[in-house]
Amino acid sequence: MKQFLSFVKKEFHHILRDKRTMFILLGMPVMQILIFGFALTNEVKNSRIAVLDNANDIASTAIRSELNASRYFDIAADLHSYRDIEEAFREGKIKLVVVFPQQFNNDLQHFNTAQVQLVADASDPNVATTLVNYATSIIKDYQSRITGDRRLPYTIDTEMRMLYNPQLKGAYNFVPGVMALVLMLVCTMMTAITIVREKEMGTMEVMLVSPVRPLKIIVAKAVPYLLLSMINITTILLLSVFVLDVPINGSLLLLIGESVLFTLTTLSLGLLISSATNSQQTAMFISLTGLFLPTVLLSGFMFPIENMPLPLRIISHLVPARWYYEIARSVMIKGLGLGAIWKETLILAGMTLFFLVLSIRKFKIRLA
Repeated sequence: MKQFLSFVKKEFHHILRDKRTMFILLGMPVMQILIFGFALTNEVKNSRIAVLDNANDIASTAIRSELNASRYFDIAADLHSYRDIEEAFREGKIKLVVVFPQQFNNDLQHFNTAQVQLVADASDPNVATTLVNYATSIIKDYQSRITGDRRLPYTIDTEMRMLYNPQLKGAYNFVPGVMALVLMLVCTMMTAITIVREKEMGTMEVMLVSPVRPLKIIVAKAVPYLLLSMINITTILLLSVFVLDVPINGSLLLLIGESVLFTLTTLSLGLLISSATNSQQTAMFISLTGLFLPTVLLSGFMFPIENMPLPLRIISHLVPARWYYEIARSVMIKGLGLGAIWKETLILAGMTLFFLVLSIRKFKIRLA
C-alpha cells in the first residue's frame, strides 16, 4: 500500500509542477462550460425583422408593438411595397417580414377573420420555422385578448403545457450535454498521455522493475485525475446553477455519484488509449479527434438520435457520453431517481470495467 501511495504522490507532483497541465485540468472545463453553455442554444433571440403595414390601423399597430417588445424580434425596417421584400432579404439584414393587408382591423372586427402574411428566409429552415412559430404565437395571444370569452363558430382551441422546461430555455438541453463533453474530453485526454509520457521520458523502466503490479501502476495513474475531476464536477455544477440558471431538480448526491462513475469511465478509456499507443502525439490525436466528433454528434444533445439512420443509432450505443447525457438530463431537469436511470448506470459501469481490464491487458511489462 505504501508503494502504491508513493506512485500516486509521484503523479500528483508531476501534475502540480506543470502549470499547463493544471490549466487544462482546472481552467479549460470552466471556459468550456461557459462558452458552450452560452453559445450552444436553439433559442432565437433579437432577430431582425421588417414590417409591411398596408393597413396602419389599431390592430396592426398593436401587433407590431408586441412583436418589437418581445425578446425574439427587433423591427429593423418598415417596408413600403411588396417589391421591397425580396430586396430586403437579398441584403441579408432581416430574417422575417410581417405583412398586414389593407383593412386589417376592419376585417377582424366585422368578419371575425383577418390574414397576416409571414415571409421568412428559409435558407436556414430551422431558424425560419422557429421565427414563424414565435410570430404566430404572439399574434394568437393578441387574438385571444380581443375575443375575450366569445366563442366563434367551429373554433378549436389548443392548450399547450411544457413539462420540465416551460420557458423553453436552450440551456436546459445543452448544459447536460456540455457536462458530458467536458468530462469526456478533459479526463480522457489527460489520462491518455500519462503512461505514454513515462515511455517517452524513459522512466517506464524504473516503474517496471518496481515490485508494484501493473494494475496498481495503472490505478495510481488515474487516482490524481479522479480527485481533480471531482473539483471539475463541483465547478461545473456551480456554474450551471448560478450562472446558466439550470436547476438540479433531482438528488444532488445521485448526480454527483453518476458524474463520478462517468469520470471513471473516461479515465479508464484514457488509460486504454495510453497503454495502446507509443507517443503522446498519437494519444492526443485519438483522444481529441477520435472522441470529440462521436461525443458531439452521437450523444444526442446536438442532434436527436431517433432521426439518425439505423447504423448510426447502433454506433451511438458505444459512446459513453450518450448514457451520461441521459442520466444528467433525467436527474437535473426531470428530477428522476435511480429507478429511472439504472440501465444507463449499469452500462457505464460495464464500460468502465471493460476499458480498465483491456488497458491492463494492453499494458506492456517489457519494453521492446
